[in-house]
Amino acid sequence: MMAAAGAAMGVDPMAAIDVRGVHAHPLTGMEGATVSSPSHTEDKTLRLLVVEDEARIASFIRRGLEEERHAVDVAPDGDEAMLLATMNDYDVILLDILLPRKNGLAVCRDLRARNVTTPILMLTAKDSVEDRVAGLNTGADDYLTKPFAFDELVARINALVRRQSLDRAPLLTVGDLTLDPLTHEVRRAGQPIELTNKEYALLAFLMRRPGQVLTRTQIAEQIWDLNFDNESNVIDVYIRYLRKKIDEGHERPLIHTVRGVGYTLKD
Repeated sequence: MMAAAGAAMGVDPMAAIDVRGVHAHPLTGMEGATVSSPSHTEDKTLRLLVVEDEARIASFIRRGLEEERHAVDVAPDGDEAMLLATMNDYDVILLDILLPRKNGLAVCRDLRARNVTTPILMLTAKDSVEDRVAGLNTGADDYLTKPFAFDELVARINALVRRQSLDRAPLLTVGDLTLDPLTHEVRRAGQPIELTNKEYALLAFLMRRPGQVLTRTQIAEQIWDLNFDNESNVIDVYIRYLRKKIDEGHERPLIHTVRGVGYTLKD
């Protein structure tokens, strides 16, 4: 609905995010566009849900966030947003207000009624004080009006994640393995372990569900995204990386394979 809202306000809807190197196609006006990514994104892989019915805008936002190494799912309407947000664990939901089927305010209100506590950032061309108050009063955590700079979008996402981390920052512990969600420090038997972004995200996902057998599909959808190629062996590769760093040199392994099902982390 961004195009209609932008036109009503005299704003070019495609000015809603910063882009560079745009070589517009005469029909779509989109071909060759590249999202301008900030260089100061926090060093953490996030799983994000973008709820935006304007396909071009959703594509730009998704591309930019994926360049920041985040996993991004897109919902084009309120009904699909409800389905995805209640089925999956997201770090932040980016929610447009003017959506088909169910508007963003109703989506936000219903998610909070279902005890979904994921931070919600409203993205909309509706910029009056009344609109912002309405969005926040339905349960949104922040409100960003279009047009916006992509740098600001990333900064607000990071701020919401930091705030959420402070609310649930207890040390994760499985046996003698510890992970600090605030500092991202990982230790086994007191010895520090250096992990890449993806390794850290995978380990944190496992440690938040100790003893639970997680399928490759569950891991892929959380750490990568819904479009992950299930035929790929990348999950097995990253499990091997973690085993080498977490279990090698220790008498008792913590990462276990459940043949034909998936993986679990337990003492």
